[in-house]
Amino acid sequence: MDCAEAQQLRSLSLDGELDAADAPRLQDHLRHCPACGPAYAAEQALSALVRRDVRRFEAPACLRERLSGEIARHERRRRFGQLRLLGVGWNPVAIAASIMLAVIGTAYVQGGAGEGDVAQEVVGSHIRSLMANHLTDVPSSDQHTVKPWFNGRLDISPPVVDLAAAGFPLVGGRLDYLDKHAVAALVYRHQQHLINVLVWPTSGAKREAPGTFTQQGYNVVHFERGDLGYWVVSDLNLAELRDFVAKLTEATPDVDNKKPAS
Repeated sequence: MDCAEAQQLRSLSLDGELDAADAPRLQDHLRHCPACGPAYAAEQALSALVRRDVRRFEAPACLRERLSGEIARHERRRRFGQLRLLGVGWNPVAIAASIMLAVIGTAYVQGGAGEGDVAQEVVGSHIRSLMANHLTDVPSSDQHTVKPWFNGRLDISPPVVDLAAAGFPLVGGRLDYLDKHAVAALVYRHQQHLINVLVWPTSGAKREAPGTFTQQGYNVVHFERGDLGYWVVSDLNLAELRDFVAKLTEATPDVDNKKPAS
């Protein structure tokens, strides 16, 4: 078995759909492959994290009735072969799944249009930093060490503040890439919880109040300070995360990061 085949079988194994004949072959490959073995272990950890932490919502009665009606209606038409969309028959299960995905996609986000997509990227960055052993490029609790490290690496100079006295010590910083920007990632800790603060220039109308999002079981808060946008993400409960944001906002200077025109 080569790594390409193993990658396909790993996905089936995680979903519980791996054929019994392929399972021993996959396990043998994972035991001996230095790339696929650790990758599969990381995928299992992420899968367990999602099953444990992703919030579940009971569908309202009106949605259940709508799904049942759509399934029944399209099943009747399918039986008589009367309904085709671009030459492909309607699949009632796929229709139901599409409606459910649309509902789920909006249930987790409480913010403006487009911001939900950025919130998803922010959460993805947070998860990657925890899984890929790339939490910081400059590990330090000293703001005077972390802030200068970004000089020459970004077009902005992100404010770095010390919140240790408030219970949120600085862990360090790193570079990341989100929303088509190179961004500064500042990492703080509260007890056993890590907080990623992603900073890059604002690009549109000023936000009047912080936006709050929930994505994949993580809480996200977006606010602006000067000409910089801040995205804060953690598994902290929302009350504690808002407390952190309040202290961060209070300690962060309202400065203009825009470079003068040459």
